[in-house]
Order: sequence, then C-alpha cells, then structure tokens
Amino acid sequence: MTSGAYQGPLPVKQPESDFYWEKAQAHELWLRRCNACGQSYFYPRDFCPNCGSRDVSWARASGKGTLHTFAIVHRAPVPAFRDHVPFVVAMVDLEEGARIPTNLVGVEPDPEHIEVGMAVEVAFADVTDEVTLPVFRPV
Repeated sequence: MTSGAYQGPLPVKQPESDFYWEKAQAHELWLRRCNACGQSYFYPRDFCPNCGSRDVSWARASGKGTLHTFAIVHRAPVPAFRDHVPFVVAMVDLEEGARIPTNLVGVEPDPEHIEVGMAVEVAFADVTDEVTLPVFRPV
C-alpha cells in the first residue's frame, strides 16, 4: 500500500508498545518475553500474562509460525475496507510460542488455498509513513 492510500484503523502508540511499532517499521518482529517463566507473548505489555511477573524483556522473533485459524472477510466491517474484500484475518502461532492476530496475504482468499497448520512467515505492510503492520504469508 502506498502512503496516504490506507484509510483503515491504525494502532495507537503507547509506552508499552512503542518499541514494537518502531521495530515493525524497521521490518522486524519483536515480542515480549518473561524472564521468570520463559513465556513469549503478544500483545506487548509490561507484565507476563502467564505468571504475572514484571521481569520481562524484548526478544526478536524469527517471524516463522503456523496458521492457527482464519476467516475470510467478504463484507467490509468499516467503509475503509470496502475495496479490499475479500481478505483473510488470521491467528498465527509463532515459533516462540506467542499467538498473534494478523492478516494472511499472498494467497487467494479461498478455503481451497488456505489450510490450518500451514507454515507462514512474517511480511510487513507499510500502510503510512509512520505505521507498518506485520502480516503473514504462506512459506
């Protein structure tokens, strides 16, 4: 997508996730990781949802994962997506253990071309000059 053409909702940057969005803009995927229990997780926050520890750090993710589930959107949820249907929303299980909501790109939005369990990898959509969204495509 070209800058200025994207009219969909954009993430709201905030202190807990600023680093995540800065790295996404650099086309890198980073996750929060708990130093107490070892769990990686998404969405970025300053405590572990698994054990509650605040001893967390950032870790660069491989960007590789498995398609956990998906849905093909045929009816735009907001007017900004009217010209983009059909598209695929998905949940991806990353190698690091976190599950991330995303869009699946680079594949026909048809159940014959998409399979739960298929290998996927991160790609990046530069939707504005300031915002880059991680999306996933089949390997």
